[in-house]
Amino acid sequence: MAYIMTESEYKFAELIWSREPLASGELVRLCQEVWDWKKSTTYTVLKKLCIKGILKNEGTIVAAIVSREEYLQLKSEEFLGDNYDGSLPKFLTAFIRRKKLTRKQIEELREIINAYEEDK
Repeated sequence: MAYIMTESEYKFAELIWSREPLASGELVRLCQEVWDWKKSTTYTVLKKLCIKGILKNEGTIVAAIVSREEYLQLKSEEFLGDNYDGSLPKFLTAFIRRKKLTRKQIEELREIINAYEEDK
């Protein structure tokens, strides 16, 4: 399932991810303070993200269904699929054609690959 969020929805989710679980009244206060949103705007955005399956609002407590890390992982997979046929090697090849990797970055990639191979 693709979790597509607008920029403002993502910022809203970030606010919740950084403070969850959060009482809905506190969320309304924070959104008014941070973005000068009205209560209705806060609840509209919250409802949209609940429908998308990213957040939940149960018993006036707002929390994430999808964590920040899960969301970023899904978006990364979606990006690779949309732009590089799902191929990480194709992406890396395109990336390093324009921007050379540092020795440190190369070593970090080696460590990631080695750890992955050890887990298999």
